[in-house]
Amino acid sequence: MSLLAAINNPNVSEEAKEHSRQAIDELEAQPETQELRAENDGYKDEVRQNAGYKATLKNPNVSEEAKEHAHDILEERGAL
Repeated sequence: MSLLAAINNPNVSEEAKEHSRQAIDELEAQPETQELRAENDGYKDEVRQNAGYKATLKNPNVSEEAKEHAHDILEERGAL
């Protein structure tokens, strides 16, 4: 079971939840964790944004104007 799952699981004791919170805090404080997060934040955001724009292109409930906008952005990013 992951640390986050333990915190949200009603079958886990408060003591175990507190232990999970402390472990998460310790991991978050490590420089390596912060460095990796900083390196990946921009990349993740762009990947997710591109996925949203690609979904827009295929969504029949989206206007043609929105589809054109999504297409233009994906072209600019070289994501088509």
